[in-house]
Amino acid sequence: MKLSPESIQETTESNHFKIYKRYPVTLKRGRGSRVWDTEGREYIDALAGIAVNSVGHCHPDVVRAIQEQASELIHISNLYYSEPQARLVDQLTEVSGLDRVFLANSGAEANEAAIKLARKWGTVKGKRGPIIAMENCFHGRTIGTIALGKEKYRKGFGPMPGGIERVPFNDPDAIEEKMNDDTVAVIIEPVQGEGGVHLADSEWLLKVRSLCDKHDALLIYDEIQCGMGRTGKMFAWMHSGARPDVLSTAKALGGGAPIGATLATDEAASVLDFGEHGTTFGGNPLASAAASASLDVIRKEKLVEAAEEKGRYIVEQLTERSHGMDVVREIRGIGLMIGMELNFKCANVVTRMLEKGVLGNCASESTIRLLPPLTISREEIDRVIDVIFESIQEIISENK
Repeated sequence: MKLSPESIQETTESNHFKIYKRYPVTLKRGRGSRVWDTEGREYIDALAGIAVNSVGHCHPDVVRAIQEQASELIHISNLYYSEPQARLVDQLTEVSGLDRVFLANSGAEANEAAIKLARKWGTVKGKRGPIIAMENCFHGRTIGTIALGKEKYRKGFGPMPGGIERVPFNDPDAIEEKMNDDTVAVIIEPVQGEGGVHLADSEWLLKVRSLCDKHDALLIYDEIQCGMGRTGKMFAWMHSGARPDVLSTAKALGGGAPIGATLATDEAASVLDFGEHGTTFGGNPLASAAASASLDVIRKEKLVEAAEEKGRYIVEQLTERSHGMDVVREIRGIGLMIGMELNFKCANVVTRMLEKGVLGNCASESTIRLLPPLTISREEIDRVIDVIFESIQEIISENK
């Protein structure tokens, strides 16, 4: 049954859970940093499916890997070995410097595995203390992950799992005061994405690493959004050198295909025994082949280095063009993970950007969040920046 553009939206609204406020656009195809809707209108995607399509939409190498794998073997469960999974876990240990990998289906599942690993670590070590999370954090939408995060995501879904405490992000005194020998783990986003693109201070991360060593607690990094080259390093923690015991990643890992991963040192991973965790679909041959191809593209096309160079250019341009604009509070970012905080809610700006052919996003209500494909061109970057300022100026003029 072929649906018209109108019936696609009507059918979705009639049948899907009412949990998404979607823009009135039906996207049909994509290539590189551009997508097209059912009316044939073209957009520059400065959001990349929320940091997913880092190698661009429908990269030929990823498409080819999916097509070839789909014609051979799609799913077998984790009762058996497969070449795509073996190849992927080898690549991930190589690029991360960690020793073990658990493959899941999403970032939330990768974080759930990290939480379970931390709980088991505490059991093995005889600890009864908490997992310490950061204020303003976001780790997913499962019950376990919302228990770590902001109140607005927890509201209405209690009671929450216990054994979790929160401290201010980037506050060395607060975390030192909170930690002791009973602390099980600390979980940190090296860059808080949903929280408004806030960067962890390198000295603070090194301090937390030292405290975790002192108290025999696990240091867990959530790199679901900031990992896989987006910040100008393969993983954002590498800017500080404060090595984790456990790391979660997803989003960009599959080149558009759904997959997540929890990585750990041998010591941390060793506390989980046979049968204590698992997944039916995680690490299936199809998703593993897509992720492996995506990693190959990131390295072959030097996209980590490209993210650093292009991100620096965007920040320079945003800073220069916003000079003297009272509505712009701050520009934050690293690599191609950039936030432009305004002194008003930015939803209308993002809608105006959409009307002008650029896909963007708001984080924490007032921050325009840019997460374009790492393959985005200089010409496309310039157009995105033009549209941002055109949209802001129009909104300001209309509200005078």
